[in-house]
Amino acid sequence: MILKLQNNCRLFVPITAALLLAACTTTEPAKNSKHIPQQSDRNLLSQLGKSDIDRLADVEMRENTQILRMLMTKLYKRNPRELRKNTTASAEEMVKSVFENQHGWRFKEIGEAQGSYAIQQAFRPDYEGDRVMSLIVGLQTMLIKAHGGKTEFYFTDTIEPQNIFNAARNVEIVVWQLSNARDDKGQLDLLTNELNDHERNLSFEREFGKIIGSLDLFAITLSEKLQRGITRVVQTLSTALFLPF
Repeated sequence: MILKLQNNCRLFVPITAALLLAACTTTEPAKNSKHIPQQSDRNLLSQLGKSDIDRLADVEMRENTQILRMLMTKLYKRNPRELRKNTTASAEEMVKSVFENQHGWRFKEIGEAQGSYAIQQAFRPDYEGDRVMSLIVGLQTMLIKAHGGKTEFYFTDTIEPQNIFNAARNVEIVVWQLSNARDDKGQLDLLTNELNDHERNLSFEREFGKIIGSLDLFAITLSEKLQRGITRVVQTLSTALFLPF
């Protein structure tokens, strides 16, 4: 079923912008200043080439990248066997290498897979590689593609709100797969949330929820700014396909 998201949220947009900009004061900036712009750069000459929507895009991209870094560390600690497939380094060292080294987001350890292919690869029953790396690299490169292939934005850049909205729906599919994708022995492909009689830890779900929420807020803000509608595709998560850009 196809629905149209109407541009009737003019009063909501300033609030959305404030929420996105406020995030920069509560989350530590990404350490990789080469790829993800730092909030401390706001007074530099480069900021003169940015509109308010460009700065919002910078904040949203930086914050979501920080969350993915944290999630990658947490996933390795919950699934140490995945880390040992590639390295003897610590989870923190591996994550730093992935997010800060110059590699063009192509890693031989996962067959240089990117985007939705890398995400799907992480949940393939016969996949013997590092599922954590494949998943996180897939998510990060999917977000970059949704933002027009960039991580820093200026007046001349164009971001399609539909692509941002689709990325949010794809992350929802990932959350469902993390809770349901199992191997032939009935074990989850990747351990995330802890739910038992003694512990209820939903930290993974909360962090993915932050990514989904920020993408949706930015998509709505961008849609209003550009006066473009967003087409919503309603899918059942258990059979949902990754939406293209």
